[in-house]
Amino acid sequence: MTNRINRKNQLLGLVLLAGLLCTAYECYQINKIGKVNRALLSGDVVNDESYPFHKKFSDAYQQGKNGHFKHAIQGFGQLLAPPKMQQEDTFAINQNLKSQIHFNIANNLFRSGLQRLVTAEGEIQEEAKFDYMQAKASYEQALKLNPNAQEAKFNLSLLLSVIPGNIKTVAQDPSGMEISNLPQGLP
Repeated sequence: MTNRINRKNQLLGLVLLAGLLCTAYECYQINKIGKVNRALLSGDVVNDESYPFHKKFSDAYQQGKNGHFKHAIQGFGQLLAPPKMQQEDTFAINQNLKSQIHFNIANNLFRSGLQRLVTAEGEIQEEAKFDYMQAKASYEQALKLNPNAQEAKFNLSLLLSVIPGNIKTVAQDPSGMEISNLPQGLP
């Protein structure tokens, strides 16, 4: 009988040990997730390789915050690309998150357009007009994905007030074209 009790005690001891190990692992995971969430909420860059989507999102957000709008737009655009076959189960992007990504793309395009200069005649540069039109399309896409996105509605109305219909665009200077992709020499 004591042998039977000892076996039960050993089995219960193993169950207790397994429970403690699992609890420690869960505490570790909760702490790790908490660090990522705090970094996202504060606008810091996520450095944890276990969360590649969140890392790329926070990096793109930081790029925009620092005024590197093209890099931010590229980073957010990469988040919208479908995952590679081996990464399909890593992180599913829902409609609301896609809406937020389009909203961030639009914000960076809008801010990029605002930094473009207006000529003395009140004509807007072609690059700024392009940024504004792309921002408008991104805000509209964000609203299509989430019609209740109040920030996107407000920013779209603000954008539309910045680009009235009577503003003329400056013709783009063809001499400023980049020709670095042309082949050198004759065959």
